Amino acid sequence: MRREFYLISFVSFLVVGIVSWFWPPLLWSLVILVPLFLVGINDIAQNRQAIRRNFPIIGNLRYFFELIRPELQQYFVESNQSGRPIPRELRSLVYQRAKGQTQTQPFGTQLDVHMEHYEWVNHSIIPKALSMQDVRVTVGGSECRQPYSASVMNISAMSYGALSSAAVSALNLGAKKGHFFHNTGEGGISPYHLLGGDLTWQIGTGYFGCRSADGRFNEEAFRERALLPNVKMIEIKLSQGAKPGKGGILPAQKVNAEVAKIRLVPMGKDVISPAAHAAFSTPVELLQFIRKLRELSDGKPIGFKLCVGSRHEFLAICKAMVKTGIRPDFITVDGGEGGTGAAPLEFTNHVGTPLEEGLTFVVDALTGFGLREEIRVIAAGKVLTSFDILKKLALGADMVNCARGMMLAMGCIQALRCNTNECPTGVATSNLELMKGLHVPSKLERVYRFHHETVHHFVELLGALGVDHPRELQRRDVNRRLTDGVVKTYEELHPSLESGILVRPWKEMPSFWKEPLTAAQAESFQAFRAGRSEPRSA
Repeated sequence: MRREFYLISFVSFLVVGIVSWFWPPLLWSLVILVPLFLVGINDIAQNRQAIRRNFPIIGNLRYFFELIRPELQQYFVESNQSGRPIPRELRSLVYQRAKGQTQTQPFGTQLDVHMEHYEWVNHSIIPKALSMQDVRVTVGGSECRQPYSASVMNISAMSYGALSSAAVSALNLGAKKGHFFHNTGEGGISPYHLLGGDLTWQIGTGYFGCRSADGRFNEEAFRERALLPNVKMIEIKLSQGAKPGKGGILPAQKVNAEVAKIRLVPMGKDVISPAAHAAFSTPVELLQFIRKLRELSDGKPIGFKLCVGSRHEFLAICKAMVKTGIRPDFITVDGGEGGTGAAPLEFTNHVGTPLEEGLTFVVDALTGFGLREEIRVIAAGKVLTSFDILKKLALGADMVNCARGMMLAMGCIQALRCNTNECPTGVATSNLELMKGLHVPSKLERVYRFHHETVHHFVELLGALGVDHPRELQRRDVNRRLTDGVVKTYEELHPSLESGILVRPWKEMPSFWKEPLTAAQAESFQAFRAGRSEPRSA
């Protein structure tokens, strides 16, 4: 193609030169021909892309269409049900609820109700009338002196820096208006988190906002922020669904004076988030750390977040709870299918237990150890509709956290550029020019309306089922169609455990639990591999 390029260029310029002798206006064509010729020369001279080097000018079409492929896919190719990670039908529903537009569906469902994985609930002939106040959840165990009344749906962890200051402001003000909490993410408490909304302060392995110069936990810095009136709960992040078992790095160029002040890190240097915590290394130490945070915060609810990995590790925490008598006030379960956090493909696709399995395991483990009534469970996953809330609560959660739905409510168009700092809607970027497009006063209203409408429809769903409170939801209430038309309830797919069964004699325990229980030990996260036939005592 290079030879053809030179030949076509020569002939083009020759024709223009000859014809323009008789018709001078043709010289204007050089405005197009000369730049194209220069592009072609540049394509041939560069050595980074073989397509452009071998096919000058036209080879650029390949990269142009690759650049706009997501837009072509989203606007012209995908159906209402096929978009990923969130299909168009659900994105449209979020937009409609956030904007206060008509949300009704005409002409019946577009879903194939006979397809595999179709899910539904069975309504009651005697529906109930409930209010949104009926579905609030009180968080706080016996050692908690400042229990918190939480909404059944809240904003999941998203740090300032990952989100723009305008986006964080809109989320916080929306939470303030709707009386639900806003999880700060592990990036610390920024000024944009302190606009009046209730906060769950998340503390990760970097201890941002409560760290000393060497990166270890700082009690004084923690207490200073924990006593802020906006901070209602505190969450220790053990792992997250997007990249469980992996730390992170904030590049030096992103650590400006404001970020450095918020995170208590030096400006202009890479900030490392280790994969593991330095404040504790065993299940017992984790619970002692929880007790310390509760004391330093004057009795506010303390919990932890994790994506379920090795089963014996969570069971080790349960054994440590029995041994020490220390309980977290809540546990947030994240799904291995990921969320708003950017991560390597291998971690996003193949590391960590998906939310449904992880949530049921945590709920059953707490139930089996007789701990469930003392601890609230929060499900953090792809929550976009009231039916999503109902499913998580039927599996055993007390409430849910939502991240991507809140981003969509603010105007996110699923451009999939969150990790490039080029978010076109100003939600996930620090680019000031792009951030200008996000109008905080209108976006906070959208966040508020999305939350209000979703919880309102959840309450209506509960009423349709004939239940008086979300606690009455059970796994048998949700049906799923499987292969060959077989229908099973969640209870049949994930059989519930009897309360206290995991602390009873060995022979009474279900076989599924025996191996991880044998490996679990309160004194260590390491698996016990001594070949014992019975589990060690808590």
